[in-house]
Amino acid sequence: MDGRDTDLKKELDATLQTRRELGEEYESALVDSFLEKVDQRIDGAVERRVRRQLAEQQMAAARDSRSPRPTDSFGERFGFGIVSLVLAVPLSAIGGGVADLPGLLVAWAGIVGVNVVQVARTNPGLFSGRRRAESKGETWDG
Repeated sequence: MDGRDTDLKKELDATLQTRRELGEEYESALVDSFLEKVDQRIDGAVERRVRRQLAEQQMAAARDSRSPRPTDSFGERFGFGIVSLVLAVPLSAIGGGVADLPGLLVAWAGIVGVNVVQVARTNPGLFSGRRRAESKGETWDG
């Protein structure tokens, strides 16, 4: 029995003692008073539970909003890869035609750079995992 139950038992004992002293004519008022105290106690317990659950839900929502989520689907990744390859052909031709091998290398460096940025955007922790493991003295093997 916890402290709240002990308090409620004391309230009931006091109500019964008062009824014995005052008589039966005050019984309904005493019962109503005791029930009001029980209602207040129940309301307080329910309110605390609801507040706690709301706080837990808000914390969970805040954690979910901070955690990185992939913002793309397979279709978006596939489409980006296809567009990248399709645009690689004319960019290679233009770069190679204008500046020979250096132009071709610059065009492909741009294509690779755009794809790396896309991968980094859709996988936020991909490039930071190695640095964290090395700083802790761990290796990729475990």
